[in-house]
Amino acid sequence: MPIQPGLYQHYKGPQYRVFSIARHSETEEEVVFYQALYGDYGFWVRPLSMFLESVEVDGEQVPRFALVEAEPSLFSKA
Repeated sequence: MPIQPGLYQHYKGPQYRVFSIARHSETEEEVVFYQALYGDYGFWVRPLSMFLESVEVDGEQVPRFALVEAEPSLFSKA
């Protein structure tokens, strides 16, 4: 798996909890299922390729999301 479940920080500052990678029902594109840890604590999906990409900040390439703390138990199967 290209990413681990756990706590991630967006390059703009907010933190998110990544739960899983899912597949789009029509295109089968892999998407990341995650939750904002601020505001209304909404759930989101983003294409895996976008989640993993780097963005330019002040002329420097930084990851869009950086792992803060892995939580492997989030993927345990029942």
